[in-house]
Amino acid sequence: MENFQFGALRLRRCVRVLQDPRWFPAWSVVLVAAEAVLVSAIIFLVPYTEIDWVAYMQEVEGFLNGTWDYTQLRGDTGPLVYPAGFVYVYSALYHLTEKGSEVWLAQCVFGVLYLCNLSVVLAIYCKVAKPLGLPPVLLLFLGCTAYRVHSIFVLRLFNDPVAMFLLYTAVLLFLTDHWMVGCVLYSVAVSVKMNILLFSPGLLAAMLLTHGWAQTIPMLLLCAMVQVVLGLPFLLANPLGYLTRAFEFQRQFLFQWTVNWRFLPEWVFLHRGFHLALLVMHLVTLAAFAKKHWAQDKGFLQWKRRVSEPLLAHGTVYMHTSLFVKQANCYRHSQDTFH
Repeated sequence: MENFQFGALRLRRCVRVLQDPRWFPAWSVVLVAAEAVLVSAIIFLVPYTEIDWVAYMQEVEGFLNGTWDYTQLRGDTGPLVYPAGFVYVYSALYHLTEKGSEVWLAQCVFGVLYLCNLSVVLAIYCKVAKPLGLPPVLLLFLGCTAYRVHSIFVLRLFNDPVAMFLLYTAVLLFLTDHWMVGCVLYSVAVSVKMNILLFSPGLLAAMLLTHGWAQTIPMLLLCAMVQVVLGLPFLLANPLGYLTRAFEFQRQFLFQWTVNWRFLPEWVFLHRGFHLALLVMHLVTLAAFAKKHWAQDKGFLQWKRRVSEPLLAHGTVYMHTSLFVKQANCYRHSQDTFH
């Protein structure tokens, strides 16, 4: 009987450890350490899959050779379709990996980036765990459902990891009330991959919630200025060519790369009416969600406002729900944003 009571007590303690938000930091350290071992094993044991790395290197090689006209930058998979931040990041990788030939070194860089990204995500969770009542057991789901994330980072070398790392670092800065620096990093993330704009409705809501219109407008101007500075060399060479290539909203996704809509006939997937219908659904859902949940706080109408840390945590939720609304409508047909 005593052994049974002792076992039940131990079990209750274990459950409490998994449910108490105060244990988030300790479990985060354990998860990062385990992921470091796992990522190392993946790099050295799982074969690398070539998809876009060679094309990325070809695209930035043109820039490094002196071509600043965006319409002239292209690789095996077609023209360059990412903003200027992408060019700078992969130019650095081009030099680091001997013109892209040392793929294993790029994998190691992305492995470190994965651990840094995970650490930032966990730091965000630790910051919002207590205000939002998040249990540490969530970390188990984060670690056990990250197969595709590992693949995107160290087996594909896509630009999504760089963009998302910058985004999550910006979110962490927002949570620590460093909004100007966070806006700079957010805008840099957009310059690496445009899908970061999907967070913008929630970010705008968080800005208005925490600062009001008086400080939100300068922050929005700062984001725009960062885009101009990063794209300046290409804007001077061919402004229209840069804007239409780097921020092309009418680009057609190929049916062979879709995941969410594989069950559809190809002609339906490629039909313009289908795309417009999804876009309308996305905008309507986002507007309905904003009206029901975001607009409940009348602080959105205030010219000046400052709020407490728990409300800052809810501002982070606003950013992520704007992304989840997008995923519910599946407007983007190929690679989904992770985490």
